[in-house]
Amino acid sequence: MVGAAAGAAVAHHRGKNQAEEQYDEQPQYAAAPAAAPAPAPAPATAADQLEHLAELHTSGALTDEEFASAKANVLGT
Repeated sequence: MVGAAAGAAVAHHRGKNQAEEQYDEQPQYAAAPAAAPAPAPAPATAADQLEHLAELHTSGALTDEEFASAKANVLGT
């Protein structure tokens, strides 16, 4: 019985080696190149920023104080 167990172990080992060899023979594919980063959006002009702030203020998303503060920040005052 010991001989049969040893033979089974050797057969298992041989089968494992053959499987590894078959894997090694398969073509290896290179990883896909990483996508290029998206271009940065063009900086908004002060006029664009003020228009956007005005829309937010009109819609009620900004209070009078928030609008005044953001507007002063855009204008650099």
